[in-house]
Amino acid sequence: MAFNSLTFLLFFALVLAVHNLPLPWSTRKLNLVLASYLFYAAWNPPFVVLLWLSTIVDWTAARRLAAARRTATRRLWLVASLSVNLGLLVAFKYGSFLLENFVALCGLVGVQYHPPPPDIILPIGLSFYTFQTLSYTIDVYRGAMRPWPSRRDFALYVTFFPQLVAGPIVRAPHFLGQCVAPRPVGADRFGWGLTLLAIGLFEKVALADGILAPVVDRVFAGAGSADPLQAWTGAFAFSAQIFLDFGGYSLCALGAALCLGFDLPDNFRAPFAAIGLRDFWRRWHISLSSWLRDYLYISLGGSRTGERRTYANLMVTMLLGGLWHGASWTFVVWGGVHGLGLAAERAIGDHLPSRVAVDRPLAGIPLAFLTFVAVSAAFVLFRAPDFAAALQLFAAMSGAGAGGLAWGRTEPGLALLTVGLLLATHWHMRATTIEALWEGFPRPARPVLLTLLLLATLLAPSDDRAFLYFQF
Repeated sequence: MAFNSLTFLLFFALVLAVHNLPLPWSTRKLNLVLASYLFYAAWNPPFVVLLWLSTIVDWTAARRLAAARRTATRRLWLVASLSVNLGLLVAFKYGSFLLENFVALCGLVGVQYHPPPPDIILPIGLSFYTFQTLSYTIDVYRGAMRPWPSRRDFALYVTFFPQLVAGPIVRAPHFLGQCVAPRPVGADRFGWGLTLLAIGLFEKVALADGILAPVVDRVFAGAGSADPLQAWTGAFAFSAQIFLDFGGYSLCALGAALCLGFDLPDNFRAPFAAIGLRDFWRRWHISLSSWLRDYLYISLGGSRTGERRTYANLMVTMLLGGLWHGASWTFVVWGGVHGLGLAAERAIGDHLPSRVAVDRPLAGIPLAFLTFVAVSAAFVLFRAPDFAAALQLFAAMSGAGAGGLAWGRTEPGLALLTVGLLLATHWHMRATTIEALWEGFPRPARPVLLTLLLLATLLAPSDDRAFLYFQF
């Protein structure tokens, strides 16, 4: 039941109708829990059991470790939570990957091992809600919060359908505090929620799927036949596609939640206006990058354990961050590339011209574009099906490609125009928000613009594509 489906729109309308009935707040929250289970079951009903398991384990572990007096007992409950959650993640997401690499390792030492294919289905959203529930248990263990008293509230925190399957990854204090009492949703908040939903669908359906996806698919499928211009066009188009796809999902999540009276944190802040990779990761998939910083990088020691250990912690964090995105070595190397870039920026330190955008905005534009080029080149590893295809595209991007793909005259030009407009928009929004940008439009022009966005979404010549981050 994806946001870009008629089924979801009907489901959401029904949820809104029930949620706005004159019922007690506790009943309305229970209705949201049940609706969230129904939303998730629409993909694969048996996997609702995994949601229940994560909810029960982390609810119990947090309460038991908070009540324990002995440090060893507290650690035991934390380990139990980590073991169950990460065990499920490893089994379902990385089981096949580990088996394939074990078979390859056996082959290197001369042992021929041919196990039956595991045929493991990845539960949608597993990576997201696993990290979300883990953050709750870790926060309680660290003393950052007390165990929440309501099971219903905690179940809603784990399963809240607008952000269940692809984030943003919400921290427990941010969400659970909103469960204490209903928050009135006036006409302005409700209208802004629907506006965010409309903008998100436009980004996904009309831009990511309708304009960029065909170019990206053609370039990456024919990597060996791409010339330099086509290879770079494909790389730039994929960077724009993945932002508009995932950013569009995040806006839909924020908008749907707002209509129900809940505020979710922003997941993107004009990432293609970033100057340097450190700035990029402060703006890109913020809920994940901040999670990795707070619960992995800092737990490893962060920058408090000496210079060498700091670089090691940084690399481990980014390598595991890459692996979080997918069970493939291409994702690991993608994370490693970013880790090396972040390490290089740390080594440069104060010499990095990241303050240029503040003092001389126009001088920052070429630096932001260079950052976008570097991010797009790294994204080749993210999108390519294997290293062979990635190397073919890298060769073409470096000038070695001379084949030339066959595509329509308007496709690449329209894709590059979309990329250019996106970069200009991000630079304009570098120090502002989408709310402020929308407020800048004259009030009479807003319904006209919204109508145009909806028409473009409905008329977009796109296939029925799932959101890209559903596979992670």
